[in-house]
Amino acid sequence: MLIKLLYDGSFEGLLTCIFIIFEERLNDFSIERNGEATSDLFGNSQEVFTDAIKADRVWTGFKKNSTKNQQQQILKVFLSEIKGMENTLATYFIHSFKSKKGKGNDYSNPTILKISQVAKMVHREKHRMEAFVRFQHTIDDEYVAYVEPDFNVLPLISAHFKDRYADQKWLIYDVKRLYGIHYDLREVKLVTIDMLTKPQPKIHTNLLSSKEFKYQKLWNTYFEKVNIASRKNIKLHVQHIPLRYWKYLTEKTMIP
Repeated sequence: MLIKLLYDGSFEGLLTCIFIIFEERLNDFSIERNGEATSDLFGNSQEVFTDAIKADRVWTGFKKNSTKNQQQQILKVFLSEIKGMENTLATYFIHSFKSKKGKGNDYSNPTILKISQVAKMVHREKHRMEAFVRFQHTIDDEYVAYVEPDFNVLPLISAHFKDRYADQKWLIYDVKRLYGIHYDLREVKLVTIDMLTKPQPKIHTNLLSSKEFKYQKLWNTYFEKVNIASRKNIKLHVQHIPLRYWKYLTEKTMIP
């Protein structure tokens, strides 16, 4: 009989589910997030409470039998938030624990191939976010940027921005998932803003510093000057910078 494991959506919660699968020797299972579970008249649901010790045992065991790249792939696939990927990850873990080291590169295995493909998709989105984030300087002397990535990549880009902008306070806020990463000149923390439920692509002009207006005007002037109309190739341009990013790019919009 199908056993449906319901968890809280955290990575530790998923690892706890995988521990339960091994502990109870489950063969027919499905892992779903609380609140997203589908009804099943013929299946049993089991709520799994996140257990840090059990999660650590699973992750420690996986690290002993995997490479750094494979571990990063797992995290990226989890952050993809693609429906059903929990089951793919669980199958991957089972395969890893039963196989010898190095079997994770066997792309003839559909699970391993799927993990690799999704990880590449998330990595591509991470790379785009690092390139397309546009900060706006506020009256509080902080740099704020709104983003709306396809995947939950904020945990993957925090180190990049901490290293690159170590001398200024900044906030990158995911308007799709309603949380952000904030750097206070010491460390990066995850934050939520209760009042901010559906922010606009641009910060309200009343909150921007006087310098920001000059920055954006200069930025737009630069792009107008370097643009060569006779060489404009919209199709190629959209391939490199998809339309879904445009509303967050300074060079595509202007303060009224």
